[in-house]
Amino acid sequence: MPAWLGSFVWGAVAGSALLIGAAIGYYARVPQRAVAAVMAFGGGVLVSALSFDLIDEAYRSSGAAVAGGGFLAGALIFTAGTFALNHRGARNRKRSGHQPTEKEQPGSGLVLALGALIDGIPESIAIGVSLIAGGAVSAVAVAAVFLSNVPEGLSSAAGMRAAKRSPQYVFGVWAGIAMASALASLAGYVLFSGVPREWVAATIAIAGGAILAMLADTMMPEAYEHAHDAAGMITVFGFLIAFLLSKWQQ
Repeated sequence: MPAWLGSFVWGAVAGSALLIGAAIGYYARVPQRAVAAVMAFGGGVLVSALSFDLIDEAYRSSGAAVAGGGFLAGALIFTAGTFALNHRGARNRKRSGHQPTEKEQPGSGLVLALGALIDGIPESIAIGVSLIAGGAVSAVAVAAVFLSNVPEGLSSAAGMRAAKRSPQYVFGVWAGIAMASALASLAGYVLFSGVPREWVAATIAIAGGAILAMLADTMMPEAYEHAHDAAGMITVFGFLIAFLLSKWQQ
């Protein structure tokens, strides 16, 4: 399979978890504690992936200045984007409850969708760029994004259902975001193939910073709110599994 096509396929695989999670969240009554546990586990996996597959790769490729600067830039870009969206109704986009209805806040549905899109783009770009940096897709990166996307879609879709949004709206949103994730992965590969390694390293680091900011901003608060004292242990378990997988892949 050509590498460019592989980047699209792996991005689509990771993004498909959003639709899987959305279907479960919309049609099933999953206990919030169970959703929070999966979120905590996915968060741990993502932290491991960004530590060893993104930031470490950027550091080894181009040094501390590029890796550290890109990491901080990614967090800043994500924070600035979500700051604007959060004040327009997207603050609870990952929550299984407390989402505003269109009647309560007109236009909040679009803002929620944009917020979810911003959350997913850095992860998907990281998948595509990992093909450039490593020559093969990072199984840990794909697994991390997939595992984190299931509870993201599940929790948010449950909140959309509680806010009386229609199935056509909910699945239209998540199908669009899943496709955007695949295209972002493809763009990550196509746009950065053949560019200086410092650019690739900076892009990987930016994606890592944005992912960590997303975790702290959206996923971990939801995980702790409902999983309580178990959230930390579940997160550590997810981190350990991903770490061992990354070493096995080497």
